[in-house]
Amino acid sequence: MKTIFIISDGTGLTAERTLRSALTQFPGMQVDIIIKKQVLEEAQLKELMPEIKAADGIIVHTLVSQALRDSVLRLTRVQNIDAIDLMGPMLSRLSLHFSNVPTQQPGLSHKFNKEYFKRIDALQFAFSHDDGQRYFEYDKAEIILVGVSRTFKTPLCVYLAFKGWFAANYPVILGVDPPEILAELPVGKVFGLTTEATDLASLRSFRQLYLGGGGGEYASIENVKKELNNSNNLFAMNEWPVVTVTSKAIEEIASEILAIKRRITVAG
Repeated sequence: MKTIFIISDGTGLTAERTLRSALTQFPGMQVDIIIKKQVLEEAQLKELMPEIKAADGIIVHTLVSQALRDSVLRLTRVQNIDAIDLMGPMLSRLSLHFSNVPTQQPGLSHKFNKEYFKRIDALQFAFSHDDGQRYFEYDKAEIILVGVSRTFKTPLCVYLAFKGWFAANYPVILGVDPPEILAELPVGKVFGLTTEATDLASLRSFRQLYLGGGGGEYASIENVKKELNNSNNLFAMNEWPVVTVTSKAIEEIASEILAIKRRITVAG
């Protein structure tokens, strides 16, 4: 069995994925992969050399520091150890192409991956907690939007999820009591959404016509006023911050929500 040592100044995941992809071209080969992560100093490299030499292993590394890459080259020559530099040639060519020098800051790839996967998790959370679904898990949410139909709850949750926030929403319906958990959540987690009755009635009428039907009671100004009064009373009773969505872009509404949340957090 061959032994390959991955040396990384981060988690080693980038090198491992690349290595395993390359190894698929060598079916049947038995390989032991050992990952040495968070290698940030030459002293750490020196400590690894006896182990690698004893195992008759080779090195695959993704060190972004030029000084550390030079150290690997020097140490492996002395020990007669084969080393494959995955990062150096790419950084050199990109540096020439961009006429710029790399930051040589380790861990940026891991940071990007971490933020990317957080957004994916946030999106999955938003979809699975849309329109009152799984309300019993609201303690896991960072932001919960409450409002009547057509106050942009869902698009706001999706937008916030793209920003990495775990957001859920609950519809306020006449004659239906909201779940008790909403009133039990800490200040700064639940936000009420409201709008002007005439704007909401117009929006609902347009939607009904687009779907092929008439406006009906759902879009009538009388019904809309009742729904908004009911929701506004609910917000006041629970002392939830209220954001008006009338004539505002999704980005603007989300910015207001986050600004209020920051103020509440700072105030303690």
